[in-house]
Amino acid sequence: MKLVNRIITFVLVVALLFTGMGTTVEKVLNDVKLGLDLQGGFEVLYEVESLVDGQKITPQVLTDTTTALNGRINEFGVSEPSIQVEGEDRIRVQLAGLDDQSSARELLSSTANLTFRDVNDNILLDGTDLKEGGANASFDQQNLPIVTLTLKDAAKFAEVTQKVMSMGAPNNLLVVWLDFEEGVDSYAAESQKPPADQKFQSAASVTQVLNTTDVMISGNFTVDETKQFASVLNAGSLPVKLTEIFSTSVGAQFGADALKDTVFAGIVGVLLIFIFMLLYYRLPGFISIITLSVFTYLVLIVFNGINAVLTLPGIAAIVLGIGMAVDANILTAERIREELRVGHTVKDAFKLGSKSSLTAIIDAQLTTLLAAVVLFYFGTSSVKGFATTLIISILLSFVTAVWGSRMLQGLLVNSGYFNNPAWFGISKSKQHNLEEGITSLDLTTKFDKMNFVENRKKFYALSTIILVAGIIVLGVFKLNLGIDFSQGTRVEIGAEQALTKQEVVDYLDEIGFANEDVVISGDDQKTAVTRYKDDFSQQEVLDFKAAISEKYGQEPSLSTVSATVGKELAANAIKALAFAALGIIIYVAIRFEWRMGLGAIISLLHDVFFIVVIFSMLRLEVDITFIAAVLTIVGYSINDTIVTFDRIRENIDRAGVITSKQDLALIVNKSLRQTMGRSVNTVLTVIVVVVALIFLGAPSIQNFSIALLIGLVTGMYSSICIAAQVWYSLKVREMNKKGTTVVKKEKKQWGSDEPQV
Repeated sequence: MKLVNRIITFVLVVALLFTGMGTTVEKVLNDVKLGLDLQGGFEVLYEVESLVDGQKITPQVLTDTTTALNGRINEFGVSEPSIQVEGEDRIRVQLAGLDDQSSARELLSSTANLTFRDVNDNILLDGTDLKEGGANASFDQQNLPIVTLTLKDAAKFAEVTQKVMSMGAPNNLLVVWLDFEEGVDSYAAESQKPPADQKFQSAASVTQVLNTTDVMISGNFTVDETKQFASVLNAGSLPVKLTEIFSTSVGAQFGADALKDTVFAGIVGVLLIFIFMLLYYRLPGFISIITLSVFTYLVLIVFNGINAVLTLPGIAAIVLGIGMAVDANILTAERIREELRVGHTVKDAFKLGSKSSLTAIIDAQLTTLLAAVVLFYFGTSSVKGFATTLIISILLSFVTAVWGSRMLQGLLVNSGYFNNPAWFGISKSKQHNLEEGITSLDLTTKFDKMNFVENRKKFYALSTIILVAGIIVLGVFKLNLGIDFSQGTRVEIGAEQALTKQEVVDYLDEIGFANEDVVISGDDQKTAVTRYKDDFSQQEVLDFKAAISEKYGQEPSLSTVSATVGKELAANAIKALAFAALGIIIYVAIRFEWRMGLGAIISLLHDVFFIVVIFSMLRLEVDITFIAAVLTIVGYSINDTIVTFDRIRENIDRAGVITSKQDLALIVNKSLRQTMGRSVNTVLTVIVVVVALIFLGAPSIQNFSIALLIGLVTGMYSSICIAAQVWYSLKVREMNKKGTTVVKKEKKQWGSDEPQV
């Protein structure tokens, strides 16, 4: 009865999971906030500069400026705009789903001018009369919310209040306006009507002459209103200039097409993974399909919970997170299959395989998490979003792919109805009798003919040739740096009909934006991409978008980057790689030994260099998403390396005393052959997704996907043929110097471990 109850429990758990997901998935998907690259909109990074000598851009100045920007954005009804302070003097604004991008750009970059008027709109004071940061939210003697101001000239304010008071009730009002008109200087004190885009903020009755710099504005305010009002007044009075140093805008049609293509590519890739897991691993594959579905659902739940914005790289990170969760399932399944081949029962094999794979899973995922954290710290905008999604994916994979998979599989295994090894893809003819004393080192693999250690010098020679050739290639071709790392403007033009290069070149010349460097892309030839060495001014952006929209019926996508930002992005990218490498070598040295850490870093540098060379040869554009791809490959490569080193360490510990380099070579070769199947299967499943993204996904992540494809192949090669071989060479050198054994401990028999209940 207990055995049947396990089956019933399994069915109930799975039914509850899928019922819960099925009834809420539509709402979860609707709640996902899409980035501007998926629904159109624009992003701009402003540098805040002082217009007054000696003024400092303080955190309070930045905060008040963001408040003013938010007030302007509200005029367009944008849902949940993103306005963030970056560094000491920058503000990044992201407006997704905005149709009227031109008007928004004009409004955002305008200088806010505060004016105080009478009821006839005569200007009496302006923002320059208010002391910098002089507005504060406070309370009066009746504990009612008020706004206090600090002016520069008490006598001038006395003159103003005398004039307003003399008008008599109900006209004795001092009215506050905030001017949003671009490029308008502060108004003088003479009469002038406000422009149409000035907004009324507050009006206060003046009942006496006030010869003071301290002003109190009272009314029917709430506490939040006084805080907001004070911030607006401070922002309006700030003599600051907002200079665009980076911007990107995506037409709504581009965003919709990118979302549709990338989601479709992701679904195709994931379905292919499911089919492979089910056919190859049988019961563990079936469990992995369940947990991977739950994993994807939970990623979206957490994503919504932290109010994150999903971008194209974010979708790629989710798909790659699925691949990493698959890796955890494959690691466990392969170890269970080994225990079955040795001769253990299904129950014992499940316990032993789950236990032995846990260390490798934790080490591999932690190192990838380290790379993701570095990317989050140094990344900006969509790259930070990619890192956020990757971090969420890694953490949730522990819950689903490790704990969830083992819980569900344990219910089925312990039910007694799945005792046949065929449920795990192992036929009885491949099983040994446990009494034979066969260990995992004695098991045959598909790669037994490969002698990795003996051929290590060939691997070294091949990598040296790649290194030399790569240096030559980089010297000749250089890198095709995108505007992210140089400066300039990148334009993507979409049309409803097929385009030709000459047609686009002629039209660009006609509208005053001549450029011969035009590339027609897309399967339907309806997209043209061109780059300009100089970054467009705001007016040039507006003029260009208006002309292209009128000609081709779609608003183009533009990205402009100043030279300052380009240099910073390049520097941050190098820092990210350096810190990721340093963190990994420290972690590996602590968990294993420093020689393994050194081997891991050499293999990582090998992978990164190879990707750079390929991009140089193929003239592929190197942009900020390329860095995201490189750091992702760092994670995947270290995954393979950690799994390999974990098996080598385990086999050495269990073998006992190793007295010769021949014995050590045997252990290394056996370990590499044992992990080779897992490495191939893991890489193949992720490659399936990456290939789907390349051929079916949005063009904007194509280079990202190509970098991943190259890195996955080289990562598997370097883990086995570089990292492990470097460690072997260093270990042999240690043995030759000291004349001692590698490991000296009490030898224990392989297969003697009794399964723990």
